[in-house]
Formats: sequence, C-alpha cells, structure tokens
Amino acid sequence: METYQREFIEFMVRSGVLRFGDFMTKSGRRTPFFINTGLYDTGEKVARLGRFYAAAIRAHLADGDYDSLFGPAYKGIPLVVATAIALADHHGRSVPFAFNRKEAKDHGEGGSLIGHKPSDGERILIVEDVTTAGTSVRETAALLGSVARVRLAGLVVSVDRQERGTGRRGALAELRAEFGLRDFSIVTLDDVVAHLHNRPIDGGVVLDDAMRGAIEAYRAQYGACDE
Repeated sequence: METYQREFIEFMVRSGVLRFGDFMTKSGRRTPFFINTGLYDTGEKVARLGRFYAAAIRAHLADGDYDSLFGPAYKGIPLVVATAIALADHHGRSVPFAFNRKEAKDHGEGGSLIGHKPSDGERILIVEDVTTAGTSVRETAALLGSVARVRLAGLVVSVDRQERGTGRRGALAELRAEFGLRDFSIVTLDDVVAHLHNRPIDGGVVLDDAMRGAIEAYRAQYGACDE
C-alpha cells in the first residue's frame, strides 16, 4: 500500500466513517462493517477527503485520460467539489466538474445538471462514495447520455467492498464490462483488513481476530467471485 492509502484507512476510523459491528445494508445484507461517508462533516475532513481522491486519481490515470468530473447526487456532490479543488490546489490541474439535481428544474436555466455542461466526445470521470450494486452509475450514464454523446472514462470510489453486484461478479467488474470504464478505489476491503488487523488506533484495536473472522464469513457469502 502507498502512504496515502494507509493514512486514508486511519482517517476513516478516526472520522467514525468506517465502523465495525453488526449492521444492515440498504440491500438487506447483514454486514460486520459499515461505511458512512455522511460523517465527513467538517471542512477539514472534506478537504482531506478530496486530497485522498485526488491522490488515487493521480495514481491510476494520466491527465489525458479524462476531461471532466461528475458527482452523482447527493453524496457525490461534495466529493466531486472537494476532488476538483484538491486537483487544482495540490496537483496543478483545474478540471471542470458537474453534478445533478434529483429532480429536473423547469425554470431558470432548467435541466438536471449543475456546473460544467459536457459536450460530444467528452471523457467523464465519475466520483462516487461506495458502489455496491452500481445503480447510481447506471443512472449517471443515462443522464449524461441524454445531454451529449459522452464517454465514461472511469469511476473512482473511496472503498471497494469487493462484494457481488447484481450477479456473482463484483459490482465494479460488472460496471467495467458494461461501460468499458476504468474503475479504481482509494482502498479495497483487502487493504483495510491488512492494515487494521490487530493494529492499535489511538490506543484501541478496531479489527481484532474475531472481527476478521466475521468479515471473512461475510465475504464467503457475498464476496465477488471474480474481479
């Protein structure tokens, strides 16, 4: 792992974003870990988060691989703004960005998009929090396709849960095959387990042997069969 990845894992724990226990996901799966990006709730946290996203983008893509950024409403909105700021402030690249309204506006400028308006041939990088089934990405593809003949250049998420999407394959692998995009994450679940297992964080261990066993059992049931 790179330094920024180790720092990001500990940042999630200290922010209360990554927790371990017994949780129910929106899809109805009982999971021993939960990621709540809504708890990036201060200016300092969001600024750091943007820097982690920017670091991942720089590690996986060249400047010529994408033309603009898009953040799906609602959680993708602060993510795409923070990432665009971090790319400009720390990497010297000012990238256009846009996000969407949940409901189209029928007055003023109208439409569903706010910010940069994509044009034909544009390569768009989607900035998301965590992708489980890929629903928001498919909605984003349809929305952007209604505006211009764009291409989805990639998808970056904070954590790859490495679990099944709608079938037996991983959610990111399904999206990769469906849209031909490059997908990557700041960290994967494998990274999280490897870094946190029996490691004290501020004096306490959040992922001990028992929790590692619970995660392994969860992955045996819901883990992606291939990536």
